[in-house]
Amino acid sequence: MDRLRSFRIEDGRTGVLLDFDGTLSPIVARPELARIRDGARDAIERLVGRYTVVAVVSGRTNEQLRELVGIEGVRLAGLYGLSDVATPLSDDVLDAVREAAARVAGARVEPKGGSVAVHYRAADDPGEAREQLATGLAPIARRSGLTLLPGKMVIELVPADRPLKEGAVERIVAAERLDAVLYAGDDVADIRAFEALDRLAERGVRTVKVAVHGRETPVALSDAADVVVDGPAGLVTLLRGL
Repeated sequence: MDRLRSFRIEDGRTGVLLDFDGTLSPIVARPELARIRDGARDAIERLVGRYTVVAVVSGRTNEQLRELVGIEGVRLAGLYGLSDVATPLSDDVLDAVREAAARVAGARVEPKGGSVAVHYRAADDPGEAREQLATGLAPIARRSGLTLLPGKMVIELVPADRPLKEGAVERIVAAERLDAVLYAGDDVADIRAFEALDRLAERGVRTVKVAVHGRETPVALSDAADVVVDGPAGLVTLLRGL
């Protein structure tokens, strides 16, 4: 019996944890243009109440997730689970990030409170933009106690001393005393969530790692997955079958 089938018939305490961008929503040119995939809201609503916990774990803020997801009963773990504990970045740090981003045509800064993202999808040469931003942002991160987290056409500066998605996953599983958990994601930060599931599996939690594949999905994520689906539409189909 494969892991997904075993999860479907699990009679213990179970959780469904989902990333948002690229997972529940197609990747778009600008974050504010994102919308939840057609059918995703209905599929998730069916899971609430049937599973011990249904949660969205994302780099977006909780306020953004409330607007984008809008499903009663779904737990929101914004800023990689740090929404409620992260100290807002200082104006000095944000000004330094903006100055570094201004040197790269097409780069755009998105402050998130306890972290800050620099998007470069609009750059003429995204590869060159990524290298320039990484070079310019690295010293800011070092002197500010932050670390660089690359993603799909974005580099984020996040707290260096705190777990991110992996911490959110582990906290939810512990708080809800889950016997089984499914996690779906599509990006670099989701590799850490998969690693958390591997650690949980060693402690007896039954796990399912779902990679939501797109043209920018890291190979390492797909290789580590138990199940690979084709984009947010494929994930909606999977959720409908839970």
